[in-house]
Amino acid sequence: MQKGANVSLNALSEDVGSVVVSLGWTSASGAGDADVSVLLLGENGKIRSENDFYFYNNPAAPDGSVQLLGKTPTDSGDEDRIGVDLTAVPGEVARIVVAASQYGGARFGDLDDLRMTVADRSGEPLVGFSINDASVETAFIFGELYRRGEEWKFRAVGQGYETGLAGLATDFDVVVEEADGAADSATGTADAVEKVAGAADEDLVKKTDENAENAAEPAAAPMGTADGPGDPAVPVLPAQTRGRSARTTRKKVTLPKAAGKTLAENDSWRPARLFPVPTLKSDREREVRATSVLLAVMAQVPELGRRLTAGFGGPAGRMQTFTEVSLPHGETPRRPDGVIRVERAGKLWTALVETKTNGNPLRAEQVQEYVDIAARRGYEAVITLSNDVALDGAPVVDVKIDRRRKHKVSLWHLSWAEVAHQTQMLIRHEGVANAAHAWLLQEFLEYLQHENSGCHGFQNMGPSWVPVRRGIDDETLAIGDPRAVEVVESWERLIRQVCLRLGGELGQKALPVQRARRGSDPLARRVAAAESLCSEGRLTAELRIEGTERVIAVTADLRTSKVRTSVDVPAPAGSYPLSTTKRLLRLLADAPADLHVESLVEGANGPRGTLERLRPEPADLLPKDGAQLTGFRLTLIKGTGTTRGNAESGFIRSVDDAVERFHHGVLAHLGTLEARPGRRG
Repeated sequence: MQKGANVSLNALSEDVGSVVVSLGWTSASGAGDADVSVLLLGENGKIRSENDFYFYNNPAAPDGSVQLLGKTPTDSGDEDRIGVDLTAVPGEVARIVVAASQYGGARFGDLDDLRMTVADRSGEPLVGFSINDASVETAFIFGELYRRGEEWKFRAVGQGYETGLAGLATDFDVVVEEADGAADSATGTADAVEKVAGAADEDLVKKTDENAENAAEPAAAPMGTADGPGDPAVPVLPAQTRGRSARTTRKKVTLPKAAGKTLAENDSWRPARLFPVPTLKSDREREVRATSVLLAVMAQVPELGRRLTAGFGGPAGRMQTFTEVSLPHGETPRRPDGVIRVERAGKLWTALVETKTNGNPLRAEQVQEYVDIAARRGYEAVITLSNDVALDGAPVVDVKIDRRRKHKVSLWHLSWAEVAHQTQMLIRHEGVANAAHAWLLQEFLEYLQHENSGCHGFQNMGPSWVPVRRGIDDETLAIGDPRAVEVVESWERLIRQVCLRLGGELGQKALPVQRARRGSDPLARRVAAAESLCSEGRLTAELRIEGTERVIAVTADLRTSKVRTSVDVPAPAGSYPLSTTKRLLRLLADAPADLHVESLVEGANGPRGTLERLRPEPADLLPKDGAQLTGFRLTLIKGTGTTRGNAESGFIRSVDDAVERFHHGVLAHLGTLEARPGRRG
């Protein structure tokens, strides 16, 4: 669509009661990012109250009409998705504005391929809009959904703001109060919004009894109250609602990472578990147990159930789950492993679930039967669940979906690694409604991580792994060998899973960096990577932790059986090289002694050495010819396993361990090299 154009959603699809709005962009450095926000506006073009403003610290509407679903990696970068249930949007809301803002002095002109798409409930794209004229703007309205009579329409807006989130918010009556010494609005406002929302959760919502599920909640101060001079610009309540109390929620319950002191006499005492697994003997037992445990926990813990179904088009509502349901199919009924049903406003959303554990593959013919059954019975989705990790958001099995049918069925895939990741995010970082739910999720996570559960995520590099490794060793692997492409695909799945595990530990999203331009063919990209594997014997990837600019490079050299994890650290402009080097070594005081440190100079690599050798002689890192020092490269080198599985000696485990060691041993201690105020270098 062109800027300013509009179209009726009903004219594009018969299934637009719920839509998924996606905002995407790419960055040449892999570090570009933005925060998505949604505003619900009345007929007067203003928000009705603070409840109509949704952003990273207020991601979902209580009625399920709006939910920020977070980022997901794509072929061309990152994509932020927003679920909008148009049937649940209050009648007095006339427009839904979708925007994004940048922070830290970044501008939208630094990003490429700015785009917005709207898809129907089944995930079928309906309309798209690209912004091609971004430059110095720090906030953008991408588009809006608006009512016209009984239908909803989409308008491509593309309006930018140089004043960031503050300027955008003011246009819609989110009042901005400028305090003395306010910082840059594009940065300060976002930080202040998070500060104010965090204060509402941490300080204003107190319980007299933390275990009382129905404890009374005191009224909170209006959103945007400044603490004092020097606070940045803060969006606050519209003038007409400023006297009302802001909506708050109960303080969320999280569990500590470290368990309390055990009362066991010795290590042979095993704690009682809600979901015991040592007795599981067969794959069938593991599959049945895993399905039942997962679906039961989803139904009992609303936060997990909603999180796992929202991305698949499921609405917010009352959820019930079932196992081993018999459904008619010709002469022989079929029994999917599970059924999920969600009721909202008298309507039912239904998904059939097919589960595999212990690395067993999904069978395309079986999934095809469930898709056909779902289409005949008017169900909305089929969800496959296995140890495999989907690439590019696509299903892991090929089935035929008849697009001629009036009722569309969407096919989605979920990995056990993703289930474990979402569970860990809830109980370690984001919290759930009460302590009982937190304990239940903890037991569920213990079950998933037990070696006998069969729910261990991606754990096999595939049948092509051994012949490709042998071909690299004896130099017989020829460019164009299709087995190399299969190994590259397995490598991408492994990196996706490494990101899930690392993100669950940190409480931040970790995403693979995709440097390909939008519209590039994924197969062509993998073929190019396979050619590099055949000629150089290396698999490479990059990943970035959300909110940071540093990119972690991972290189697995199959010729030497070593994996390298590294990061580049730029040197501050105008600093003294020796002072900068000394400061770097001080920051790395607790890093592993075998960390390799290499100085970077213009157009070449400089001196290098291990941290153990450089600590007493930091000047050894300085370029000898007086070349300009531009930064440093920090690298850890670890031997890799050779087997294709997930055993201790396997390749998958060694790569996962290498990334974890690098982050916790190096990046966690690495601050900034910027000189302190009043000093140079």
